[in-house]
Parts: sequence; structure tokens; C-alpha cells
Amino acid sequence: MIIEPKKINKNAKITLVAPSFGCTTEPYKTRLEVAIKIFKDLGYEVVEGDNIFLADGIASSNTPQERAREFIRAYESDTDIIMSVGGGELMCEILPYVDFKRIKRQKPKWFIGFSDNTNLTFTLTTICNLVTIYGPCATKFYLYPFKFDVKDTINLLEGKRTFRGYPRWEKESLASEEKPLTKLNLTERKIIKPFNYKEPFYGTMLGGCLDCLVNLCGTKYDNVSNFINKHTGIIWYLEACDLSPIGIRRALFQLKEAGWFRKVKGFLIGRPLCDNAELFGVDKYTAVIDVLESFNVPILMDVDLGHFAPSMPIKNGAKALVSYQESNIKIEYLKKYRPC
Repeated sequence: MIIEPKKINKNAKITLVAPSFGCTTEPYKTRLEVAIKIFKDLGYEVVEGDNIFLADGIASSNTPQERAREFIRAYESDTDIIMSVGGGELMCEILPYVDFKRIKRQKPKWFIGFSDNTNLTFTLTTICNLVTIYGPCATKFYLYPFKFDVKDTINLLEGKRTFRGYPRWEKESLASEEKPLTKLNLTERKIIKPFNYKEPFYGTMLGGCLDCLVNLCGTKYDNVSNFINKHTGIIWYLEACDLSPIGIRRALFQLKEAGWFRKVKGFLIGRPLCDNAELFGVDKYTAVIDVLESFNVPILMDVDLGHFAPSMPIKNGAKALVSYQESNIKIEYLKKYRPC
């Protein structure tokens, strides 16, 4: 049984944590400071975790034990939302210190994070049956009024259920250490490429950053088989950070052979950071289609999802109807869950 935390109101409590990266460099430090002020000005109560402005660990805010302790402490508090302050590289190292059974006994809370935070958004869903949000970290909330993905994240938390992609995306950011509060440089028109799409498809949303997912596959934190056995269909949403086109192809092969896609109803593939790269004749399209076309399900490529902003927030574990309308993606989350 999937459990979705209750929708929030304007005086909700937000606890900021750093299970991976801590905000000690620009533009992240200034953006987090500004985001905290904006949240407070809007009426939210903000609790700052001990690690959010630290870089005391190896490529991380603190030791794995301390990062896990900060997260567990937040989950056992009376907060409504736990929001990661950033992505990173080694969040996987906290997993041995996260007691998922202990989390299951707590009142459900929203966890929001992106990229390396897949290590929690995905495991909280597949192990604890909790709906999480794969969406912007706290440093993205530095501009007000909120727009695009950050606005949609607030809308998700407040109970809105229908979302569409954005008209343009940022191929090259203009932000720098000297100008940390620079607005998005939206220069590229959104173009989604559909493969094998015939009609809207329905299923449980599941996915995240492919770099992290392939790292979890086959470990004791891989509960995918048990999770998908409880659902009749899965919509996999995937995006890649450091992987090359060949790396994406290898990762998809591994997840496919591990049985992760055996109940797939469709794939949503975001723009990878290797957007224009090609290796041995493999580009971002052939890396995906060659591996996944045998499932004979819809594949939507270049969805507004991934490390090029803005990136649609996704309710991980929620039931949704996905359609491709007027060259855009539409995601409708169901008010009442039906068997899926």
C-alpha cells in the first residue's frame, strides 16, 4: 500500500538537510541563504540541519553517519517537509546507517531531493512504500515569485494534480560565483521526441537519476522486484548526469537484465548532460531506444527532466496518467488510487 504524506499549507514546517552535498561554495551558499529567507517570508517555519553549510566529509557535508543521523532526526521530528539542500556524489554511503524500519514507524513526511538524492527518494518509495518528490533542492528556491519547477513543486505539495512541460530550457547557465542569483537562461525550445506513442498510459511513477539507480541495483537496498510485484504497471522516469551515451546504454542494459522493467507501461527519458555527445555511433537516442524498444511501450525522449533546468518534479510512487498532447507531456496524478 502506497502512503502519500498529507498536502501542506502555507505555515508548514520545512527541515533542511544535507545527506550529500553541503552548501559551502557559490552559487549554492548564497542561494540557500536567500531561499531560507524567502521560505520564512512566505510563512513557512524553517529548521536548518546541522550539516547544510558544511563540507567536512569526503565530497560531502559530513561523515555518512552524521548525514544519516541528520536525516533520521528530521524524519522523527514534527516537520512536514524534509528538503535536501543539494545533490552531490556519495549519498549512497549513508544507506547502511538509515534504519528504514524505524522510518516506517513514523508519521509520513515529504522528502524532496534531486540527482544524488535518488538514493533516498527511490529507497523510501521502494522499501517504505512512501511517495516522495524527485524535484528541486532548496537552493533552487532562490528567486521569487516561484516559476517553473519550483512553482510546480509547491503546487505538488499543496495538492495540485495536473502538470505539463515547460516552453524553453537552459542549455547553458549564466550563473557564477560572482553572480549567484542569476536567473535561468532559457534559450532552447522544448522538443519532445515520442517513440511508439499511441495513447495515454497509466502506471506508478518510479525512477530518478540513472547514475544512482544502477549503483543501487543488486544491493541489499534493491527492493524493486518486491515493489513492482504489488503494482500492475510502472512508468519509469529516468535522467542521467555523469553517464556518457555508452554509459547510459550499459546502465539500461543492467536494469533491464535485473528485471526492473518487466512491468513497464512507458518510459519518460530526460535530457542527459551528455546531450550532444556521440561515442562509437551511439547518441542519447540510440542509447535508449536500442535497449528499450523491445518492450513495445511508449518512450518519450527529451522530457523536461534532468540536469538542464527547469526539470519537472515527479511524485515518486504515485499513480499517474501520462499523455503526449500538442508536442508536450502531461502528467495527471490520480486523486483516488486504483489498483496499479
